[in-house]
Formats: sequence, structure tokens, C-alpha cells
Amino acid sequence: MMMAPRSPVVVAWGAGTNSTAMIIELVRRGEIPDMVLLAAMPEQPHTRRLIPIFRQWMDEHGVPNEIVEYQARFFKHWPPYGSLLEASLTNGTLPSIAFGLHSCSSRHKISPQDKWVKAWPPAQHTWAHGEKVIRLIGYDCSARDNQRYAHRAGHVDPLFTYRYPLREWGLTREDCERIIFDEGLPSFYKSSCFFCTAMQPEEVRALTREELRLIVLLEARAAPRLKTIEGLWRKSTRKRPGSMTAFIRSEQLLDEHEIDHIIASAPLDLLAFQRGAATISPEMRPHMREWLDRFNAGLAHRAA
Repeated sequence: MMMAPRSPVVVAWGAGTNSTAMIIELVRRGEIPDMVLLAAMPEQPHTRRLIPIFRQWMDEHGVPNEIVEYQARFFKHWPPYGSLLEASLTNGTLPSIAFGLHSCSSRHKISPQDKWVKAWPPAQHTWAHGEKVIRLIGYDCSARDNQRYAHRAGHVDPLFTYRYPLREWGLTREDCERIIFDEGLPSFYKSSCFFCTAMQPEEVRALTREELRLIVLLEARAAPRLKTIEGLWRKSTRKRPGSMTAFIRSEQLLDEHEIDHIIASAPLDLLAFQRGAATISPEMRPHMREWLDRFNAGLAHRAA
């Protein structure tokens, strides 16, 4: 009698504390997943430094892993773009989380992982036999993740069966931190884009000058469309303004003249780049990354 194929196991790795600890514990328990996927995002500096460290750890422990990236398919008259930052600049808006929505995560994290799995032969084989791929999510037993899990509990997906190993093992956030420490790895902290609305003031202070400039650019490009919010932080509070640019200015993280120069000239230059691209056939248009490289190089030259 032929045995039914074993359902492949895929981990959604967010490069934060929980999902990292989950992968370590899976290896310790002899449950090495068939694939670990990380969606490429404009992460904070500490996360960017840690990603290659843990990918090397996975390689050494026989854990297959890949980085996937969202690829827009229809650019209309725009230059091609890929990342969340490039998409926001192209469309002259802020990430959806700044407006209280969460489509940036589904589009730039979940969607490219789904696309990769759908082209993966083990997954195709599993679905052809009427089974589902097992996807592991790193929700722990702490209060915050209890709420996140409650929101997803009972969700039925036609292609995936979702498991939450940290919850099955009864592990909290503190347990996850201990697992990473015991493995001799550096702390992973929270993973997020460097311009995320959820960023705390101390995290903005820790950003590089290049990232601070991109935040100023992002808010300046979106400014004409912002009617109900002040910027990436939405509304001012007693601890910080609603605009990250205003915070960067008040904290003197960038020079006043540099901030003013970005606000006055960069959005206009970007619009001119877009208009020029619209006159070129789609297959020959320059990529949005080319303009960003020019923007960064120009500011670095001015600061020298």
C-alpha cells in the first residue's frame, strides 16, 4: 500500500526574536523544517546585521532557507519598483500602517512567500495529492501574541495548515530570548522596517544618516496627500510629533539645511525622473533603485 506523501513544512521567518527562537527549538527537537522563508524588507540596522548571522547558523544546521522579495507586475507609466520604500515613493504615499491599515505586510511579506511556495515542487506535489503544506508561525504565549493568535484562530486556508509551535510548547517571549542566548547568538529584538509607524523614538535615534534622509524624503514625497495625519507617526503625542521628520529636526539627527534641501528638491527631482521614465518603453525604463542610488550618492557628496 502506497503511503501518502508527508506534507512539507515551511517556516515564515520574520528575523525577530520569536521566529528565530522557534527555528532553533525545532532543530533541537529534531524537527528541521523543509524550508525557511524570509521576505526582504527595509529592516532596521540591527536586524540587517543579524540576518546573515542566523542564515549562516541555519546553513550549518542543515536548515534550507531562502530570501524572497515582492515584485510588482504592472507599473503603468512608472519606473519599475520592488520594495515597500520604492512603492511608497513611486505612489507618493506612506505605508498603509501609517493610515491604520496593514496591507503593506500582506503585500510585501506574505504575498512573495506564497508565490515562492506555489512554485515549489514539494508543495505542488502535496497539493496534487489533496493535502496541505504546513506553515509554522512564531506566536508565543505572551499577552500580545495571545491577541494575535485569537485573531487568527479557526482560520481555514485551502493550501496551508497553520501551526504555532511556540504556543504548543508553552513558550513566552522571555523563553524565546533565553533560547537564542543559550545558542550563543546575539539578541534579535523586534523586526520592522526602519520607517515603520511602530518605531519608537530611541529606534529612530539609532538609525544611520542614510536611513534618516530616506525618512525625510518619504514624508516630503507624501506630504501633498496627507490630509488626516502628520506623517509616519500619524498624530503628535506628549512623547513625540506625528512626523518623523519633525522629530529628526528637533533632535538634530540631521543638519537643518540638509533636511530643508531634501524637502525642497528631492520630490521634484523624483517627479522629473518619473516623467522621463514614462516616455520610455516599459522594458527599457530605469528602475526606481537607480534614482534612489543617485539620491543617496548626491547627499553623501554634499555632506562630505
